[in-house]
Amino acid sequence: MGIKVVKFGGSSLADANQIKKAATIIKSDAERRYVVPSAPGKRFSDDIKVTDMLYACYEKASLGENFSEDFAKIMSRYNEIIADLGIDLSLDEQFDKIRANLATAGREYAASRGEYLNGIVIAKYLGYEFVDAAEVIVFSDEGVMMRRETRAKLRERLAGIERAVIPGFYGKSLSGVIRTFSRGGSDVTGSLVARAVRASVYENWTDVSGILVADPRVVDSPIVIPVITYKELRELSYMGFSVLHEDAIFPVRTAGIPINIRNTNSPEDAGTMIVPDSDTDGDVATRTITGIAGKKGFCAINMEKGMMNSEVGFVRDVLNVFADLGINVEHMPSGIDTLSIIADASSLEGKQEQLLSALRRAVNPDVLEFEPEIAMLAVVGRGMRKTRGTAARIFASLAHGRINVKMIDQGSSELNVIVGVHENDLHQAIRCIYDAFISSTL
Repeated sequence: MGIKVVKFGGSSLADANQIKKAATIIKSDAERRYVVPSAPGKRFSDDIKVTDMLYACYEKASLGENFSEDFAKIMSRYNEIIADLGIDLSLDEQFDKIRANLATAGREYAASRGEYLNGIVIAKYLGYEFVDAAEVIVFSDEGVMMRRETRAKLRERLAGIERAVIPGFYGKSLSGVIRTFSRGGSDVTGSLVARAVRASVYENWTDVSGILVADPRVVDSPIVIPVITYKELRELSYMGFSVLHEDAIFPVRTAGIPINIRNTNSPEDAGTMIVPDSDTDGDVATRTITGIAGKKGFCAINMEKGMMNSEVGFVRDVLNVFADLGINVEHMPSGIDTLSIIADASSLEGKQEQLLSALRRAVNPDVLEFEPEIAMLAVVGRGMRKTRGTAARIFASLAHGRINVKMIDQGSSELNVIVGVHENDLHQAIRCIYDAFISSTL
């Protein structure tokens, strides 16, 4: 019998009705033994997340302003959940402690209390043991999560517990200060728990039925990706996919634990399975591409110089200029006498003229130009390795959409093709590729 760790996001636990749905899911499978909850999210579009309510209270408390009315709304939110769940529980002691410490314990302490309180409520409703994340998630005093120490504490604490609720998002530093991950950090907690208990699968329950092939704000009703590898997800995340907190992938990936993205509101849907980086899942030939993602905010520095290919150290000298100015190079397509450097435009703010001057001194190019408003688009899929003509189909679809391609880059893994286009063409480019590879097969 395996162990499943289940994490529920804020929208899945926004009120008592949602918590009941989550509880039904948990109780329907005896392998779902460890639960990682987020703080209550929005109940409707104009609602406020509990974490944001806590941030607002902290801001007032830190300025010495009266936050009683704001805090009363938080207490009311939890008391309403408790009443609707019909459980015998009082959070008055916890409320008093939080209120007393709010101004002095820090912003991260304030933010973490949403998960802390929700964890107590859900543990009571499920009849599971509550394990405070501050006991088992270890941060350094500089705020860096300590993986080895955390894994040891989790294993020791959970070894004798059959079923437990461990709130997400926060932990405690070596000196006893509450620290948090960045937004979406409950994903990380779930991943750490899954690694520590050697789970067979880490289920991440949210309000979507898996990872979509493309952004639904760009493509109308994109299909769900049934299976994706960690490598593919990493490539897509770099280009803007925001399904999981980036740090949530590492602990389970190294342990070979799959992640299943599921929908709390449609538990019958299989969702998306994120699997180790191999082709053993047997679905490689199902579709040529797995996903499409794009991101704006890049720029290109284009250089041309006669006999560049015979000038030893040319590329090294160019990269040294970028390194000296603290500018990260994203991509570097080149020709015999040409070289383009793609960089994040924000990293060049206030440095553009300095960069161009330094490049002229370092390599004396015949032509040097700065090109702004570049968008990068990634077409990712392990199926591309075994499918001939993929690149041709990509560029044919873009040509059909009258989109000019400014840059092409493909990694040696043949897992992705990166295309540079003007920012104004990004959404149309994504739609063209989706139509060519996905819509045409439906």
